[in-house]
Amino acid sequence: MRERQGCLAGLLQLFLLDTLFDFLQSRFGFGRGCSGIGCGCILLILFILMSCGVISGTDWLRLW
Repeated sequence: MRERQGCLAGLLQLFLLDTLFDFLQSRFGFGRGCSGIGCGCILLILFILMSCGVISGTDWLRLW
C-alpha cells in the first residue's frame, strides 16, 4: 500500500487546484458561450471530483 501525502502537500494541491479552477472559469466558465453556461458545469464537476480525490488521499494528521 502506498503512503499517503501529508497535510502541507494536500493544502498545496488544493491551492493549485483552486487557482487552476479560477483561471479556467474566467476563460471558459459560466457566462461564456451562446447558452450562457459555457463549460462551467463540466468544470465544476471535474473540480469537485479532483478535490474529493485530494481530500481523501491526504493524511491530515501528518505534516509532510
